[in-house]
Amino acid sequence: MIKRKMIKIDEDLCTGCGDCITACAEGALELVNGKAKVVRDSFCDGLGACIGECPVGALTIEEREAYEFDEDAVKEHLEKMKHPEKIHAEEGHSHHEVCGCPSAKPEIFSQELKESTAINEPAPKSMLGHWPVQLRLVPETAPFLKGRELIVLADCVAVAYANLHKEFLNGKAVVMGCPKFDNTEIYRQKLAGMIKNSGIKSISVVHMEVPCCFGFEKIISEAISQSEKGIPFKKYIIGIRGDRVSG
Repeated sequence: MIKRKMIKIDEDLCTGCGDCITACAEGALELVNGKAKVVRDSFCDGLGACIGECPVGALTIEEREAYEFDEDAVKEHLEKMKHPEKIHAEEGHSHHEVCGCPSAKPEIFSQELKESTAINEPAPKSMLGHWPVQLRLVPETAPFLKGRELIVLADCVAVAYANLHKEFLNGKAVVMGCPKFDNTEIYRQKLAGMIKNSGIKSISVVHMEVPCCFGFEKIISEAISQSEKGIPFKKYIIGIRGDRVSG
C-alpha cells in the first residue's frame, strides 16, 4: 500500500448514468446497485480521465492509501471484460453488475406471438394527442400542456412497453428524451419552465429500470423545486423485458 492519487465517488451525487465507466480506459469502474464504484485500487491510475465525463460532478481525485497501479492486472481485467460470462462465473456478478453500463449490455429475449395475434388482430389506435413530443422541441407554454398531466417518457420505453398508449398517453401530454445522451441541464430548465408557466396539473415520469434512466427522477425533482410549484410527481419503471416493474 502506498499513498497516491485515486478517484473518489460521491454516492449522493452519482446518478448511475455510466458515463464515467465508458470513459475509463482501464475498466476501473463499474455500477453496483446503481452507483459507480472503483472495481479495484490497482486498476485505477488516478489520472482522472473519467472526471470530465460526469454530468453531476460526482467524481473527484483524492490522495489516500491504496494499492499501486498494476498495468499487467489491468490488461488481464480488460481481456475478461470482453467475455462477460467469465466475469459472471468467476466473480458472481448479477446481470446488472457486469463491468460497464447495464443500459448497453446486449441481451436477447424470446418473444413469440401467436399467428392470430400477429396478423389478424387490428392494430390499436394511437392515443397521442399532440405534436411535437421531443422535450427539446416542445415550447414551455405549448397549449396542449394546459390542464393536463405531463408524462415525461424515457425514449426506450416507447419500444419496450407494449401498453404504453393505453396506460400512459390517453388524455395526457407527453414529452420524451434520454437523460444519458442529452444535455440534462437543458431538460431541467425546460421542465422547470413548463411546470411554472404552462398550467400542467401534475407530472409523471416513465423510464426504464437501467441506472442511467433514473437521472430523469432527479431532473424532474429539481425542476419542480426550481419552479416553486408544488405539483404531484409520480414515478413508473419499466423492465428491459417490457414488464412494468413499479408504479
